[in-house]
Amino acid sequence: MTEGNFVDYVKIDVVSGKGGQGSAHLRREKFVAKGGPDGGDGGRGGHVIIRGNKNLWTLFSFKFKRHFKAGHGEHGSKSRSTGAAGADVYIDVPLGTVVRDTETKQLLFEITEDGEEKIAAEGGLGGLGNWHFKSATNQTPRYAQPGTGGEEKKLTLELKVLADVGLVGFPNAGKSTLLSALTAAKPKIADYEFTTLKPNLGIVQYRDFRSFVLADIPGIIEGAAEGKGLGHYFLRHIERNAVLLFLIPADSPDIRKEYEILLNELRKYNPEMLDKSRIVAISKSDMLDEELMAEMDEELKKDFSDVPYLFISSVSQFGLQKLKDKLWVLLNE
Repeated sequence: MTEGNFVDYVKIDVVSGKGGQGSAHLRREKFVAKGGPDGGDGGRGGHVIIRGNKNLWTLFSFKFKRHFKAGHGEHGSKSRSTGAAGADVYIDVPLGTVVRDTETKQLLFEITEDGEEKIAAEGGLGGLGNWHFKSATNQTPRYAQPGTGGEEKKLTLELKVLADVGLVGFPNAGKSTLLSALTAAKPKIADYEFTTLKPNLGIVQYRDFRSFVLADIPGIIEGAAEGKGLGHYFLRHIERNAVLLFLIPADSPDIRKEYEILLNELRKYNPEMLDKSRIVAISKSDMLDEELMAEMDEELKKDFSDVPYLFISSVSQFGLQKLKDKLWVLLNE
């Protein structure tokens, strides 16, 4: 999937169907002089239903269709026949989609399972036919209820990618290179900041035909929680990850300080993110010789007593199998 096809934020308009009108029909047959009321009820208006689809990864389809309208219920008819319900409209979305009311910003629901269905706009109720209103004092009511109107809503769809492991790091830390080294994904890789503007997903093949999903999230900068850089547009994707993999390059001036800045941005955005399992990978370690790596290792043992770390190189494949082993253990704890 190209980066331009990854759409994770759209606004749509939905309109449910009106309920059908009840019938005010009076029974008239050759040998039944006073058949009385027999008007049927109107049919229910169609719902607009949002449904999870595991085969979708993006909200790209909504670039071309943003208005959805369900069918109206049919009117009731004679012999107490109820009108047909209006046709429901199903809107398929990828798993991890959050639905909000555009005007009030209220969270309506989230879709996290394949086939899960939520009614976004309820169809109007069908009106009652005149036979419901027959009484001892009114044997032939000549009126029936109209159906109620449908709902019209403006909705905002936000996608939070569902991945097992999320890559967290500053721009140009080597996240896209690591993703391409561990998976078959082909993200854009270049030697400048913010090469990645949208999350990239890849499937990591592990031992015995097992696998897990890795997400390359666009780089964090200091102040991202306040909306600087790409801000909230990518921080929300990290909320779904079970494990956070912090990627810090070996040539960073202060590895621990860089880790603390990243951690602080997550804390400011959503403190619950700190409850996730974490691991630190020192990337670009092919630049280090054995002596320098041993020296850095001694320093890092003091700095990272609270979180596991390891040295890796995506280019030379150094430490990648060990990294996969550690991630698998964290995912299955």
